[in-house]
Amino acid sequence: MPKFAANLTMMFNEVPFLDRFAAAAEAGFRYVEYLWPYDYPAETLKQRLDQFGLKQVLFNTPAGDVSQGEWGVAAIPGREADARRDIDLALEYALALNCPNVHVMAAVVPEGADREAYKATFIENVRYAAEKFKPHGIKVLLEALSPEVKPNYLLKSQYDTLEIVELVDRDNVFVQLDYFHAQNVDGNLSCLTDKLAGKFAHIQIASVPDRHEPDEGEINYQYIFNKLDEMGYEGYVGCEYKPRAKTEEGLDWFEPYKKA
Repeated sequence: MPKFAANLTMMFNEVPFLDRFAAAAEAGFRYVEYLWPYDYPAETLKQRLDQFGLKQVLFNTPAGDVSQGEWGVAAIPGREADARRDIDLALEYALALNCPNVHVMAAVVPEGADREAYKATFIENVRYAAEKFKPHGIKVLLEALSPEVKPNYLLKSQYDTLEIVELVDRDNVFVQLDYFHAQNVDGNLSCLTDKLAGKFAHIQIASVPDRHEPDEGEINYQYIFNKLDEMGYEGYVGCEYKPRAKTEEGLDWFEPYKKA
């Protein structure tokens, strides 16, 4: 049975961020993820996790200067020092929060820029992250973002991400398989899941096209969940979706999986 993680960036927005831990636990979740922890001391977040019996399973490296269009800096040539500073900071938080996975954000590639230079820079920074995280048993995850959500992001297809994972060639680097982005770009999710078997270590879900609860839209998630069980997938499934209304009102789909 999948182990579902509430995404506290997108879910339970009815309450302030630090109160979402309690809301997730009350709703029956045992695991949480979110985009970034850096606005809060790690000790504060760890206290919330411990208080409500939750496990942190994923967060991202810093996004950079979002106001200037950045969405990660690890692929930007000339920004290697910034990227490695961000990776080091993420490691500090991962250790403090006992988090097994960190998504290393790549970058948006400006129009006319040399994508191959961005790719080469990203590969070297991901190798740096892999070597830093490996002694602690922490996985490095890489994620593709569909152009509708993040235009010109370095990785738009699951196959882009798989290529980088294989070029990095480190045994603790994996694909972060987000079925929302995958359906928007790649499609044929059953075949895709089979092709990526053994290469992904975290999953995220949302309906397509509206990115709501996984009980609507064009993806049959019950089929996907059963397929993951048959494959023996033991990782987490992050619920990175925008609730249609109040979060609790849309959790009927989650009833069979509570406390899994």
